[in-house]
Amino acid sequence: MATRYGFLSTHPPTHCGLATFNASLAASLTAGTGSGGVVRVTTGAAAGPPGPGVVHTWPALEAGGWRAAADALNGHDVAIVQHEYGIYPGTDGADVLRLMRRLTVPSIAVLHTVLAWPTPRQKSLLEQIVATAGAVVTMTGTAHDRLVVGYDVDPAKISVIPHGAAVPAGPAVARGPRPHLLTWGLLGPGKGIEWAIRALPLLRRLDPVYTVAGRTHPKVIERHGEAYRTGLHQLGAELGVAHAVAYRSGYLDDAELGGLIRSADVVVLPYDSAEQVTSGVLVEAVAAGVPVVATAFPHAVELLTDGPGLLVPHRNPRALAAAIRKVLTRPGIAGATAGVATMSWPEVAARYDRLADRLIATRAAPAPA
Repeated sequence: MATRYGFLSTHPPTHCGLATFNASLAASLTAGTGSGGVVRVTTGAAAGPPGPGVVHTWPALEAGGWRAAADALNGHDVAIVQHEYGIYPGTDGADVLRLMRRLTVPSIAVLHTVLAWPTPRQKSLLEQIVATAGAVVTMTGTAHDRLVVGYDVDPAKISVIPHGAAVPAGPAVARGPRPHLLTWGLLGPGKGIEWAIRALPLLRRLDPVYTVAGRTHPKVIERHGEAYRTGLHQLGAELGVAHAVAYRSGYLDDAELGGLIRSADVVVLPYDSAEQVTSGVLVEAVAAGVPVVATAFPHAVELLTDGPGLLVPHRNPRALAAAIRKVLTRPGIAGATAGVATMSWPEVAARYDRLADRLIATRAAPAPA
């Protein structure tokens, strides 16, 4: 019998990494004989109307909204709960735990962040989420190890299933005469774009063009408007490299984004965070076969060490420039891409499917006498 999946997450038309991940996973899990429905969490007034597949909306400002959201998920065979801080209401997002305790169907909690230095309340909450879930997924070995070593959890519940990636499709994209550097994703403080812009004057002899693609994060817009993006424009002008930076703030569909990625000579991920254990942008770049220069955040260290990219220290434009120069002038300096097939969304979805089947079978098995 086909499994009916319920998904709890932000979801398009919301633009954020969690929403994109959930939409891709839901599409892959329901592409064959499966079916599903999304309980969409909205975190702002401008969330937009629900898209196809959304069976219920949980406004984060709605007191007690977790009850109706849980009841909607209980109409499925398995609930897949995307967990990220700042998404759910309650202190540190505690209402998601209330929801999970109300579920009558097996649940899989997908952990997008596992903090190395959580507050006592964050640590206790995540431990309780793991205890309540039927199974738990981390997307990297780093996140798995942090969870097992730093938290009081049952290791037998935890599986590592990588972040999925779209399989590159379409003809090869013609590259221009100038080296093309690319960063994409929602913009805001912490993305480190300023460090890449500061690296451009050190690369003048190579004359690269640097594309920064993506809208400003909705939460950043709510709190600070476009101050971060404006600051980037000002920095480029001050350094005399404004002509070398191309900003693309419009929405790109999958085909447009795929073409943009394949046109790049180097993907630059200059993130400030030393905590980031999952990066969908990193996975997409590796899957597309484009060399990556990234700061040493945990997912990059795990995926790029002896692999398809180079690691640099945080907030160091000189190191960024040196690594970019190596990739552009010494072909093959970044190692070969390995394991891309295991990151394709169909393969990732198949592993979730097997995990769900085990949960359903365990629940259906008669209790020992």
